[in-house]
Amino acid sequence: MGQKWWSSSCKINTTNPCRHAPTAMTFHKCNNLKVRDIRMLNSQQMHITISKCIHVEVSHLIVQAPAKSPNTDGIHISSSIHVGIRDSSIGTGDDCISIVGNSSRILVKNIACGPGHGISIGSLGKSNSSSQVHDVSVDGAYLSNTENGVRIKTWQGGRGFVRKIAFANVWMENVSNPIIIDQYYCDSPLACPNQTLAIDINSVSFVGIRGSSATKNAITFACSDSSPCRNLYLEDVQLVSFLEFPTTSFCWNAYGSTSGLNNPSSCFPSGETIIQHPTELSNLSKSI
Repeated sequence: MGQKWWSSSCKINTTNPCRHAPTAMTFHKCNNLKVRDIRMLNSQQMHITISKCIHVEVSHLIVQAPAKSPNTDGIHISSSIHVGIRDSSIGTGDDCISIVGNSSRILVKNIACGPGHGISIGSLGKSNSSSQVHDVSVDGAYLSNTENGVRIKTWQGGRGFVRKIAFANVWMENVSNPIIIDQYYCDSPLACPNQTLAIDINSVSFVGIRGSSATKNAITFACSDSSPCRNLYLEDVQLVSFLEFPTTSFCWNAYGSTSGLNNPSSCFPSGETIIQHPTELSNLSKSI
């Protein structure tokens, strides 16, 4: 019954102050947790939050909310270790899955996402905070009519790192930003100040990402001036225009390598060393 909460949100009615709304279901400090066969509809804000948990299995969920419902993330993972999310369908007004805090060993497999803002790591580093996210694998996803596809988003001024991230076997249909790293994220009515400190992003791979982009820039890597993104890897990425214009890629302080056939072509500076994508993540599913 989230409609009344959405109507009073500052994102819907800009004259209202911004306040948090309830999360429909929260799991906090749980060990060896299994969540399955649940349907959730129209949460006030986030649908499911997994916070400070160890060894979690989530499967066969259906999460639904309108595309214009504010901050209604499907599954939000914070400060948790060894989390598997499988075989689920999520459509909301925000991220289908968001991973924040000090989270690691996360596996997302066989997910349908849309509408929504895609599958996101972040946002991280707000208000100069520190976060560490590493060893995350998204393997098998279908994203339809979402604002973003697979995304990493950080605020300027944050501390910490994002490392060993693998996005693989993802199909996009009419997705506005299919592949995006944004280290200038600013979800604020006021302009965010420029800051030199940034969360370090290193060792991120995109393998077998295919489908259609709703915008010209199918690949965007907007990285920090003081802390560039390094060891990025593209392999067999095929993203064509939903409206039949040529797709492009954009790089700002982003460095990496490619393999196979990629469209659009990479925007990495030439002369980079070939870096294999993180093969150790292929065994991640066996440990969750």
